[in-house]
Amino acid sequence: MSNRPLDGIGGNAYLSVMADETLTSRIARVLADRIIQGQLAPGEKLRQDHIAAEFGASHVPVREALLRLEAQGLAISEPRRGMRVTTFAIEELREVAEMRSALESLALRHAAPNMTPRILMNAADAARAVDDATSVREWEAANRRFHRLILAPCGMSRLMSTIDDLHAASARFLFAAWRSDWEARTDHDHRTILAALHRGNTTLACATLARHVGWIGKRQIPTQHGLRDAYAISG
Repeated sequence: MSNRPLDGIGGNAYLSVMADETLTSRIARVLADRIIQGQLAPGEKLRQDHIAAEFGASHVPVREALLRLEAQGLAISEPRRGMRVTTFAIEELREVAEMRSALESLALRHAAPNMTPRILMNAADAARAVDDATSVREWEAANRRFHRLILAPCGMSRLMSTIDDLHAASARFLFAAWRSDWEARTDHDHRTILAALHRGNTTLACATLARHVGWIGKRQIPTQHGLRDAYAISG
């Protein structure tokens, strides 16, 4: 295999490009995690100079990372105000829930013929981790793992990338509603989906999944001014 630089890019320049790409991904991942967990509040300004200083980066990878956040719906560019963390409302939550309902059932329909006993066993382990979670962060990680395990066999990378972005949006709503006082619960829908997949009943599995991720939960949480309603996608 030739070690000749690609597309006319010199060796050092090529390594620099690759390093910037890696740094861009890391910056985007860290900032996305902070936004999803509520460490960066809705409406908060994302200052390129501060971010560049924190990560020891030039403005180029920072700008690319912010564009990735914007593509995920986690940040928005406003004229004369720069990039800010997006705010969210119940209308956005409904949109995310409906998109997940449609796209995850589509992915599962294509994944079902490729399902193996090992995949189903791993998904069952993830479902048990969901039920045993003692914090909202544990629950979200296990829940996301369950969904990805049963959907990834669809082999449709663009569809899975969109679903991953929707899961990030769902997590943001979840953490906003359950930042503390997490209530553990058993997820019966996960068991129904797995049982249907074991029996080869793809129609039931897809219908259960569509209903499962399309349902929006509501609870009241305390604030300095009393109680307010908080919403989250439950699956």
